[in-house]
Amino acid sequence: MSRTSPSRRGLLFGSAAVSAGALLTACTSNEPKQQAQPAGGTPAAADKPGQAVTIGFAGPQADHGWLNAINQNAKSRAATYPDVTLEITEGSNDTAAQIGQVQTLINKKVDVLVILPADGKALTQVGLQAMRAGIPVVNLDRVFASPQAYRCWIGGDNYGMGLNAGTYIGEQLKDKPNAKVVELAGLDNLELTRQRSQGFDDALKNYPNITKVARQAADFTVESGQAKMAQLLQAQPAFDALWNHDDDQGVGALRAIAQAGRDDFLMVGGAGAKSAMDAIKAGTGVLKATVLYPPTMAASAIDLARALGQGKGVGGLAELEIPSSLTLYSAVVTKENVDDYLPTGFN
Repeated sequence: MSRTSPSRRGLLFGSAAVSAGALLTACTSNEPKQQAQPAGGTPAAADKPGQAVTIGFAGPQADHGWLNAINQNAKSRAATYPDVTLEITEGSNDTAAQIGQVQTLINKKVDVLVILPADGKALTQVGLQAMRAGIPVVNLDRVFASPQAYRCWIGGDNYGMGLNAGTYIGEQLKDKPNAKVVELAGLDNLELTRQRSQGFDDALKNYPNITKVARQAADFTVESGQAKMAQLLQAQPAFDALWNHDDDQGVGALRAIAQAGRDDFLMVGGAGAKSAMDAIKAGTGVLKATVLYPPTMAASAIDLARALGQGKGVGGLAELEIPSSLTLYSAVVTKENVDDYLPTGFN
């Protein structure tokens, strides 16, 4: 689940209801401006059918809930457009295999390519190959090493995830003397993990009464989440809040918490799994919020690819061309607004 943003945008925590077709700008209000829609909902700007566009979609293997949601969002979005044909690959975490899949799409002369690379650096050359062949590329989430390898980048804000998680926790604990927090991170060899931790640490600097007393890195899996959380609980007999980077590994973390019989802290998750949102809505456990990394970005990537293929801009923007980059907002989902975001939760 390697997701790396090319920018680190420090946004205030809050809710920005992200509709996959709307390509909305961030909002800093803690009340959603509009209800979020599932990826298969109303197409962007209720656009009328135009010239036929064939979009090639290549992503990594869907071996994680978020990645599977990426594929489903792309498929569902394309199905809403009668003028779009989607050519989707099987996906692979092997860079050589994914390069071959992209080259097959290039040879098929698709009109536009949407690529979520297993490794952005390793797939940069095939992105350049497509662009030089006259096929515009929408680079989804994991960024290529060269901006020449894509026409538009769209993805999440890893730094913003950490910043908003830390700010939410800080606001809950701001009146508690000598508050302690712990962090269950993702893979430390990924830049996205470092960005999330940096955002979290920067947010906590605004709350001098709070100290981060422990951190463990897991592997974005249920098993690793359970094992690493058990270690944290054993090492830290008392703390006030936990930030877990990923809701999939959070399933394991919650198991470890239940097994330890602990309920003396609040937990904030990350990414926006439906299981996390269901737990937040129930309000009976330690999980009180999750910070989004919306897989609806894949639906928006289809919108952008269609616009590129038809030579259009984006509805709601004055420019004739689509932007060169779009960074999605990491909204904080709580019991107060969870119903707005449940349609976007992934399994």
